[in-house]
Amino acid sequence: MDRPLIAVTTSRRSGWRIFPLVALNVWLAGGRSVRWDTARPPDLDRVDGLIVGGGDDISPDLYGMSVVTSARLDPDRDALEHRLVTGALNRNMPILGICRGSQMLNIALGGTLHQDAYGFFTTSREFRTILPRKRVTLCPGTRLHEIAGNAPMMVNALHSQAVADLGENLRVAALDEGGMIQGIERISDPFALGVQWHPEHLFYASRQRAIFAALVSAARARRQDRSQTAAVDADMDLGATPEDIAPAGATTDRE
Repeated sequence: MDRPLIAVTTSRRSGWRIFPLVALNVWLAGGRSVRWDTARPPDLDRVDGLIVGGGDDISPDLYGMSVVTSARLDPDRDALEHRLVTGALNRNMPILGICRGSQMLNIALGGTLHQDAYGFFTTSREFRTILPRKRVTLCPGTRLHEIAGNAPMMVNALHSQAVADLGENLRVAALDEGGMIQGIERISDPFALGVQWHPEHLFYASRQRAIFAALVSAARARRQDRSQTAAVDADMDLGATPEDIAPAGATTDRE
């Protein structure tokens, strides 16, 4: 199989342990991965898709605000990922944002963040664990709803910030029980999806692997100069599962 090449951004500090999990999910979905961080000069023209991974909070300087709560920041990574997301969008390249990456997707498109998400959404339950303890609802009519199914989903949660004002051409794709945004997506090409949780840690669940499968499907469509969102929609409309999209031999146990 001709596997699309997906760039994965990581922290220089923790990327060594996060990247293998993301790369595993991309491989199961039919792609292959390369790791990028601030120590590695990136070249968007050599990849087919982009995953912006999780990590430290994003500086409010990027969306015109000042720091209102304590946070661990990485300005060099902020600048790199903002440039990469903007460059990917300009190249019609599909993007998956994971946790921090979802927030960066929103900021790059002109949106803002709640710096203290749980201080604002006081009825949202705060969990800081890689275990699936947080309940989210996928919004009907969204692409994420088509990709991962209509049942409520149990996910993990490690974030302190969350999307506030939506960026251009984005819509809400998932919410938690307190109304905090947990998923966002572009309405049209290029395919771009952001999830506030960490699906790479939940690789045993087919609904989570389907998120990576959708990105790889979009990357393959871009290679073939086809509509990415239409390609992903067609996979879902035809009842495609991760077994259909991923290489033979990949496991697909349900949640």
